Amino acid sequence: MKLAIVVQRYGADIGGGAELHARYIAERLARHADVRVLTTCARDYISWRNEFPAGDEQINGVAVERFPVVHERNLVDFDRQSTHVFRRQHSLQDEFEWLDSEGPVSPRLLTRVRRSRDEFDFLLFFSVRYHQAYHGARASAGRAVLVPTAEREPSMGLAIYPPLFRGVRAIMYNSYEERAMIQSLAGNDDVPGAVVGVGSDIPAHVSPERVREAFGLHHPYLVYVGRIDANKGCAELFDFFTQYATGARALDLVLIGTPVLPVPTHPRIRHLGYVSDQDKFDVIAAAEALVMPSYYESLSMVALEAWALGRPVLANGHCDVLKGQCLRSNGGLYYEDVREFTGAVDALLDNPALAAALGRNGRTYFDTHYTWPVIERTYLDMFEHLSSEPRHHANARDIEPIPGWLARRRRNVPAAADVVAGLPSGPVLA
Repeated sequence: MKLAIVVQRYGADIGGGAELHARYIAERLARHADVRVLTTCARDYISWRNEFPAGDEQINGVAVERFPVVHERNLVDFDRQSTHVFRRQHSLQDEFEWLDSEGPVSPRLLTRVRRSRDEFDFLLFFSVRYHQAYHGARASAGRAVLVPTAEREPSMGLAIYPPLFRGVRAIMYNSYEERAMIQSLAGNDDVPGAVVGVGSDIPAHVSPERVREAFGLHHPYLVYVGRIDANKGCAELFDFFTQYATGARALDLVLIGTPVLPVPTHPRIRHLGYVSDQDKFDVIAAAEALVMPSYYESLSMVALEAWALGRPVLANGHCDVLKGQCLRSNGGLYYEDVREFTGAVDALLDNPALAAALGRNGRTYFDTHYTWPVIERTYLDMFEHLSSEPRHHANARDIEPIPGWLARRRRNVPAAADVVAGLPSGPVLA
């Protein structure tokens, strides 16, 4: 079996998010199939600047083909277009122009996808909101397996997406909440799909004592791992934590990741910057809990890693996915305002037995649903199911055509944020 992984950025040094998700899946599926990655020359998702050379290379044993991006992202234009399609009535053409502004636009990558008709059995497209995934999946819908990594945020209310969700060959969802959102949007219950997520390479041994000494972590602490960004809820986290830190309790907030948002200068906030994977896992293992302040997630790999290490998670309860994961695993607490944040932190610190029980539950949840044998088997079962479909049935799923020139310009499309606000919300417990 030959598979293509099509993703906006790819590299051994690109950590976190859908890009790391795609690399993990590529490397694991390469144990079972002939896997090739099709991606761009961009390293940075904000600018899409071409930094990697175009052409072929090998990364951790997986063949990678890179194609140039034709223009960098204009942040002023992107913000203007986002405000328009998210907040106002608009046209389909406005949405396509937003998608071009979102990027990364790589015509040579899309040409490569279109010319791969007889080369790959299936093409896996990460992530749906990006230009290469949308247009690539449309161009190869009969072989397209979509990994949407979709979050409950305004772009998911755009009218261009439901036909894609109805037209691809299969969808691999990150969570039950993501599946419920997409099925509510698109009415695509008949499209084969599986809730699978992604695993992680958890080290066999961690050393909390070593990392405390190495980084001078002498107080109990919460740890945040990821991009330090207002879009990840970090500004609110800083606000809540600094209010909590006015008390007498000695508790630090330790941050691992690249800052997009300035890190406050505060005696109890420690920014470790970029660290090795082993250091990251050791820091998580030594923490009182992992804190996940994001309002928008499709899974949260780092929450799964914390659970794999037996640590509880403290999550933003406004995020359906995080709240659902905490409830299904019984491995974490969640908060919706500063009072609940304070109460949850105190509950974890005042009751070590509670924190330990949540950590044990989280580890069981990870072992049951997110170890690599489980993830790999789910993908392979899906490919086997799709391959067993009669050829006439497999080709019957024709994707809905894009409307013509005039229809695309009718300003009758509702604001995307209003569409998302009208969807059913809340965690999925079953």
